[in-house]
Amino acid sequence: MTGDPDIRSELPSVDRVLQSSQDLVSRWGHKLVSEAIREHLCDIRESINAGQSPDWSILAIHSAISTQLSAGDAVGIRPVINLSGVVLHTNLGRACLPAAAAEAACQAAMFPNNLEYDLETGQRGNRDSHVESLICELTGSEAATVVNNNAAAVGLVLSTLARGLEVPVSRGELVEIGGSFRVPEVMESSGCTLVEVGATNRTHLKDYRSAISSKTALLMKVHTSNYRLEGFTKSVDEKTLAELAHEHGLPCMVDLGSGCLVDFTALGLPGEPLASDYIANGIDLITFSGDKLLGGPQCGIIAGKKSLIERICKNPLKRALRVDSMILAALSEVLKLYRNPDKLTETLPTLRQLTRPAAQIEAQAVRLCAELASHLPPPFRASATPCLSQIGSGALPVETIPSFAIAIESVEGRDSDLRRLATELRKLPRPVIGRVHDGRLLLDLRCMDCESLFLQQLPQLRDALAC
Repeated sequence: MTGDPDIRSELPSVDRVLQSSQDLVSRWGHKLVSEAIREHLCDIRESINAGQSPDWSILAIHSAISTQLSAGDAVGIRPVINLSGVVLHTNLGRACLPAAAAEAACQAAMFPNNLEYDLETGQRGNRDSHVESLICELTGSEAATVVNNNAAAVGLVLSTLARGLEVPVSRGELVEIGGSFRVPEVMESSGCTLVEVGATNRTHLKDYRSAISSKTALLMKVHTSNYRLEGFTKSVDEKTLAELAHEHGLPCMVDLGSGCLVDFTALGLPGEPLASDYIANGIDLITFSGDKLLGGPQCGIIAGKKSLIERICKNPLKRALRVDSMILAALSEVLKLYRNPDKLTETLPTLRQLTRPAAQIEAQAVRLCAELASHLPPPFRASATPCLSQIGSGALPVETIPSFAIAIESVEGRDSDLRRLATELRKLPRPVIGRVHDGRLLLDLRCMDCESLFLQQLPQLRDALAC
């Protein structure tokens, strides 16, 4: 059916709608608003041609394009409420920065700064100088540098010290680090040749010894931070491997993945090797992430022998992988917190979330469950239930932490109800991210640090579910 041409001729012009949309123009600009109006008028004409009767009043058009343009503003990085049960969730930005680090990053972004300027001499400075002494202090290393992530750190080391040469690595350490990136691929892209030694579950010192040749650049060990082999296993410890490397005049490096700077067991958490222990045991270079267990911004840290760090920093690739002033400012503030390790569970969000007492989370779960239940329609019922949180980001993969969650079930047992609820939670102004498990939507409260905001959004959730 073809619409009435007289109706189409009565549609307001773009200019007429614009005259009534100056509030939108002041916010989004003349060009963007004009294009939105033009597109919406085209949609109205198509609807009329299809025999429909759309509302083409100025008010309706204004409302439609306002909604459209507002939806466009939602694109980009947005804060969410992480109730997934994974503290260091890669997809959710990993570590939350402490306020001091966030403020330092903000100041570095807003104003000119001394990124590469020596305030004492008035000459050009070195951007690593803002964090190098802190890294050395906390790890016991002679020197350090920072790049954009740990994969880049490993790649830069190998590109500098091993391009065109061979690097023996145990088969049991050829890990996939996430996003389908694997250690062998990182090594290949760095221009070195991987020499696999040992077996998946057992690697002996003799395996490394037999792999050393005139083409060997260094010995490398990869900490298996994202999986664990159990049973009939054997590996060579870092001290013994370093001794073998030095016996042949070779450096020894360890990719730690997640960098740990304090004893986790003292905090009631599962143990993780300390970066300082590797340096103390003779390892020449270590690489680790700044945004995992360390609790800082995304970056990759290289620490170790000064002579090797100097070579690495002269590699042209270092400039391509360097971090900006915001990262360095944030990292510096996080590292400073480690000077007072007794206060870390108070000052560092990552450790505060990891060490929250289960009893405290249980009380919060009971309290919030009652509030949430009052806003859920009949298809749903909610209860407070114990659960297990994960550390995440490839750290301590088999270890869990007791926690409590709000468990939401569909009375009719329909998975579609849970999927809809999960979707509506993600549509809230501050999206709420849970996980569906065993026929329940679980909201793990271990990382709940904005309770009032969560409660404020419940009426909006209720209204959305009622539609």
